[in-house]
Order: sequence, then structure tokens, then C-alpha cells
Amino acid sequence: MHEHVVSLDHHRFRHVWASVFTRRLVADCMTHTCTVVDKAPHLVKLDACCQYGCDVDLLEREAILAKADDIRALLRPEVKDVPWFEDEVEEDADYPSGKVVRTAVHEGGCLFLAHDLRGCSIHRASLERGWDFRGIKPAICRLFPLSYEEDMIVIADEYPEYSCAHVDGPTLYRITRDALADIFDPALVTALDAAEAQVLAAEPRRLPVV
Repeated sequence: MHEHVVSLDHHRFRHVWASVFTRRLVADCMTHTCTVVDKAPHLVKLDACCQYGCDVDLLEREAILAKADDIRALLRPEVKDVPWFEDEVEEDADYPSGKVVRTAVHEGGCLFLAHDLRGCSIHRASLERGWDFRGIKPAICRLFPLSYEEDMIVIADEYPEYSCAHVDGPTLYRITRDALADIFDPALVTALDAAEAQVLAAEPRRLPVV
């Protein structure tokens, strides 16, 4: 897939896909009925973006385990005491520690979905117990449907597979703007704001329907 790329004035990220500023996502994924759009008929799969688990930096793994009691209290009995992460550690220079593991998968979804409500039990525990999920909830999850590779901000490969990508809503950048500032630095958002203005100025003007 060919993507138009825009330059960024940032010390780490030098480019961004222009479509980050124009493609959209449902405004509230927690109330959206997720379907996998390449299945016929569309297969309903709530929290579909979490079905494969995720990569977790080793520093994030330690932060999650430090909150294990709060998280475990929300999990279903069958996953409370099983290993939450796979054993294999992979090298990945894009992550702060340089190493990642994957979360375990249970019944077709990330293990941290195995509680009595929708969404991530790490995020839920932070809300219910009053602690900040930043640095604990995996960064890759907070950024979805954006991702990054080397010096470029991109859109995750699986984004078009889910129904949330095919409804009107905020742009992918606006959904993830705060997370980008938290995970990287405010200077990245400054650079992305400038790129957004450049991309939107070049977009055809939408006339109102009368």
C-alpha cells in the first residue's frame, strides 16, 4: 500500500503518514459493537483490536506486575494465577528497554480482557483504584491504531480490518494526540500539529449539504 509521507521536525521521528490526519476512528470504542470486516457476514468480536495480545516492554511488564493485586482482583478465576506473559523475550530497539514480551492470550483475546466488563483490566484497575495507567498500560495499546517504525509514525496494519475504522469519528491523530505526547514528548505533538495543518490545508474543501 502506497502512503503519502510528510516530514516532521522532531529529533526522533522524521516522517509521518499523511493519512494519520485524515483517516478516522469511532469516537467511543467501549460502546461500539466491534466486527471483523473481512468476514462474511461481519463477525462480531468485541475488543477485536486486542484479540492477539500485545508487545510489552520489559519495564512495562514490571510495572504491571507491581500492580498485580489490583489487576488480579478484576480477572476471572481461571486466569488470575496463570502466567500473564509469554516466556520468550525478543530484542526490539524501538522500545525503551530494547526488549519485549507478549501478553498471554485466553479464549481468543488478550488475557487482560478476561474480566466481567469490556476493555483492558489494566486500564479498568487504574480507574477503580485511582492510579495513573501511564507507564503501566502498554504504550502500543495506548497508541492504537497508530504505531511507529524506526523514524516514522504509521497506521497499524490491522486498522482497516475492524469496523471502528469504517465509521465517522475523530481522526486517528486527534484520538491519539495526548498519548503521543505522554509516551514520547510534547515536542512530537508540536511537530505533528504542524504536519496536520499542512495535510488538511491540501485537502479538498468539503462543502455543506443543503
